[in-house]
Amino acid sequence: MTYEAIVIGVSSGGMSAMKVLFAQLPEDFPIPIIIVQHISARSDNQWITIFNEKSELLIKEADEKELIEKGRIYIAPANYHLLVEKDHTFSLTIDEKVNFARPSIDVLFESAAEAYAEKLIGVILTGSNHDGTLGLKKIKECGGLTIAQDPATAESHFMPASAIAACQPDYILPLEEIIVLLMQLA
Repeated sequence: MTYEAIVIGVSSGGMSAMKVLFAQLPEDFPIPIIIVQHISARSDNQWITIFNEKSELLIKEADEKELIEKGRIYIAPANYHLLVEKDHTFSLTIDEKVNFARPSIDVLFESAAEAYAEKLIGVILTGSNHDGTLGLKKIKECGGLTIAQDPATAESHFMPASAIAACQPDYILPLEEIIVLLMQLA
């Protein structure tokens, strides 16, 4: 199977998890990665600049109507839902919060599942609510590959535990093993 995109949802403890992820992905990693990190509505993107200094891949905020390209990491902007369109471009909305969050992991995952179907990988990492659970379930229903961080290894176990209970992901692994798996699948 050739995968065309990876979506990752992360909340509490996410900055530490992304730091590990970004540092280990090689510069020739071919699959675009799209991330929702729950952040304050007033957050600036300075943390993305800092992560770029330690990553081999370009990390950037997703822009409206931007074409999703291989070998890039896209982050949902603060206070916007990030959606993937069927033509593999982004849309940004300020619709109501979902699961108390904007950006919402579910919104990203569900739209990406419709755009990529079985060519999508969905990953739920550390977090302290249940955002991402329905989205990961949708990815699985559309034939995509689903991965959840082992809750015992997550800084906050609630989000991966919720996803595991609801949709029985294909893989339940510690973060370091998720990174290895993603590199093997690429």
